[in-house]
Amino acid sequence: MDTAMDQPRVANKLPPLSVFLMGGTQLLNQHYIKGCFYLSVQILLVLFAADLLTALEGFITLGDTAQHRVGFKIIHGDHSIHMLVEGVLAIFLTVAFLAAYLLNIKDAVNITPCTIGLKQQLRAFYDEHFALIMLTPAGIAALAFIILPILITVLVSLTNYAAPAHIPPKNLVDWVGFRNFLSLFELKIWSSTLLGVGSWTVIWAVCSTIFTFGFGFVLALALANRDIAGKKVWRVIFMLPYAIPAFVSLLIFRLLLNGIGPVNSIINGFGIESIPFLSDPVLAKVTVIAIGVWAGAPYFMLLIAGALTNIPKELYEASEVDGASRFQQFKEITLPMILHQVAPSLVMTFAFNFNNFGAVYLLTEGGPINPEYRFAGHTDILITWIYKLTLDFQQYNIAAVVSIIIFLFLSLIAIWQFRRMNSFKTDASMR
Repeated sequence: MDTAMDQPRVANKLPPLSVFLMGGTQLLNQHYIKGCFYLSVQILLVLFAADLLTALEGFITLGDTAQHRVGFKIIHGDHSIHMLVEGVLAIFLTVAFLAAYLLNIKDAVNITPCTIGLKQQLRAFYDEHFALIMLTPAGIAALAFIILPILITVLVSLTNYAAPAHIPPKNLVDWVGFRNFLSLFELKIWSSTLLGVGSWTVIWAVCSTIFTFGFGFVLALALANRDIAGKKVWRVIFMLPYAIPAFVSLLIFRLLLNGIGPVNSIINGFGIESIPFLSDPVLAKVTVIAIGVWAGAPYFMLLIAGALTNIPKELYEASEVDGASRFQQFKEITLPMILHQVAPSLVMTFAFNFNNFGAVYLLTEGGPINPEYRFAGHTDILITWIYKLTLDFQQYNIAAVVSIIIFLFLSLIAIWQFRRMNSFKTDASMR
């Protein structure tokens, strides 16, 4: 009886050991896998504690010493952006350690002595945490390539990281809070550019999506017509714009349509003046949309052609009995059912076109020049403007702000559109 009464007392004294030595309670209770894991976490923390503290301090200050010259020798200073990235990593590691520490305490409080060997513990750990083990690489990749870049972009938008006065390593970068957001909307040169480029981006994305869908719909209906001969040949011809890499197609169109290109040479041969396909502000926008539709319509043609085969023929036969015309059949049967199936693709196409860098930059490079805009041309969309802000003019802080605006806008549009779609509601109700 004394032994049985003593066991709870020993268990009550064990948890505090894990407060000071992670995994201590687990090891005493012969849970070697968990104990070694938690102990390894604490050992790593002790080994790299100084580096973590230095990184966290650098994240707060973004550096104190700028690059300077002493005689003929250049003294390298602090690189503010490197310190920002290292600070973000340090924060992630600190949060991960705190989470592991709390899990260690929680596990130590409820632990019971282990009665199986190490090999059986390994097998039990693998069986119990199989999903976690398999998902960990994907989770780390998502953290490194999705969450971390987004977070760094948000943080850069809160700094003055821009040329000419704040480009590391020669100069330091400072935290400025929401000053960049205020400048983008309050300073006329920035606000007018944002409004002009942003409105054209929306027009480009909407027109390109609608016209691409419409043209693809027409092609799909043409191929579905029983009276069309050589459907396979026509299908191959219609697919060629989509089969050829867009990069190549856009560069070819740029060569064909420039001021001294083959198209204008042929026009000049008939005594007609050259048409400024890519140099006139309005005509350049029309040209960009038209070529974008030409390149994207085959995708919707295939998508809609497949959706047409899913519409029951009995619906058309019943409508003919009721005296419905071809147009009424299209309006009441074909179009609603096609939209129901391809609506999610329309949303994704809109988001893709909103950030379709190649379709604009490879054709016009954002030109022609607009003197009323800052670092942008008449056909620049937001993503090409960001490209110029970063690589050409090193205005990283404003580019980060614009990136955040794009992310928020597209997220809200996508959520709103998906919630309004019948296909989305149907899938949600089936769950």
